[in-house]
Amino acid sequence: MLVLGIESSCDETGVALYDTERGLLGHAVHTQVAMHEAYGGVVPELASRDHIRRLVPLLRTVLAQAGASKQDIDGIAYTAGPGLAGALLVGAGFAASLAVALGVPALPVHHLEGHLLSPLLAADTPTFPFVALLVSGGHTQLMRVAGVGAYELLGESVDDAAGEAFDKTAKLLGLGYPGGPQLAALAASGGPSGLRLPRPMLRSGDFQFSFSGLKTAVLTQVRGRKLSERERADLAWEFQEAVTEVLAEKSVMAVRHCDLDRLVVAGGVGANRRLRQRLDADAAAAGIRVHYPEVALCTDNGAMIAYCGAQRLLAGQRGPAGGAFGVRPRWPLQSLSAA
Repeated sequence: MLVLGIESSCDETGVALYDTERGLLGHAVHTQVAMHEAYGGVVPELASRDHIRRLVPLLRTVLAQAGASKQDIDGIAYTAGPGLAGALLVGAGFAASLAVALGVPALPVHHLEGHLLSPLLAADTPTFPFVALLVSGGHTQLMRVAGVGAYELLGESVDDAAGEAFDKTAKLLGLGYPGGPQLAALAASGGPSGLRLPRPMLRSGDFQFSFSGLKTAVLTQVRGRKLSERERADLAWEFQEAVTEVLAEKSVMAVRHCDLDRLVVAGGVGANRRLRQRLDADAAAAGIRVHYPEVALCTDNGAMIAYCGAQRLLAGQRGPAGGAFGVRPRWPLQSLSAA
C-alpha cells in the first residue's frame, strides 16, 4: 500500500510517500522560518497562504523521488490537528480533494501521534510497549504507549512547554527566530559559572513539568543589565542544563514507574544535542534503551503522517466518505483509540 502523507499544522509544509512493504520512498519539507523571522514568530495567516503555494510543487518532488505517479497512491493521510486552524484546513482540503479525484480514502491523523510513531521509521526500531517523551514547541508530555492508538498520559507541562521556554528565553537573550536552535548554539560556547538556575518540579514526585518559572529566572538575570557575550553564553548553557536535566530525570523515572526498559523521544526538541547526551547517559545507567527518530524527522514532516496513516489504513480504518473533512486545532492525544 502506497500512502501519501500531508503535514501543514504550523510553519512547515511536509509531503511524503510511504510504502508498507518498501518503506519511505519520498520525503520533502518546506520551512517558513525565513518568512516568519521578520515577525519574531509564526503569523498564522501567512503560514496558511504559504502552505497553499507549496503543496503541489512538493507533491511533484516526492512523486519524482519515488518514481511514482498520483495514480499509484492507495491512500492519503493528513494532519487534522492539533495546530493552527487555517494551516490545518489547507492540508486537509488538499488531501480530501485529491483523494476524491483518485478514488482513494483520506484519513485524518493526529499530529502528535505522527511524532510519537516517527522513531518507528528509524533503523533502530523500538517495540511496544514503551514510554515516550513528546517534547516540542507546544507540547511536553510523557506517555505510556502500548500500541498504535493505545496511549496513557503520565504527565505533561502545566504551563510553558520546553520548546516554548527555549524560544522565550532566546528572545530574552536577544536571539532571533527560531529561538530554540539559536539558544542551543549559543550554549555550546558557554559553560559552568557561579549561576545556578532552578530545576522546576524535579522532585515533585510525579511526571508533571513546569518551565514558565525557569524562563522568569532568566528574566531576573538579564533585566536592567547589559550582559557580556560570555555571560550570555553561560546563561544559555545553564538554562539548557536545567531543562535537559529535568526532562532526562523525569523520563527515566517514568520508564521505571511503568516497569519497562525502552524510552522513545520524539518532537523538535528531541533533536537537541545536549538533551540526547543526557538522556543517553541517564538511560544507560538505568539499563534503559533510548530510541530517537532520524534528526531530519524530528521537526514537522509528512513522513511521520504517512507512516501513521498507513498503520491505521492497514488496520481497516477509513476517513469520512464523500470528500468530507474537518480539523481539530485542539485534540488530546490520549483521546485516540486503537485502529
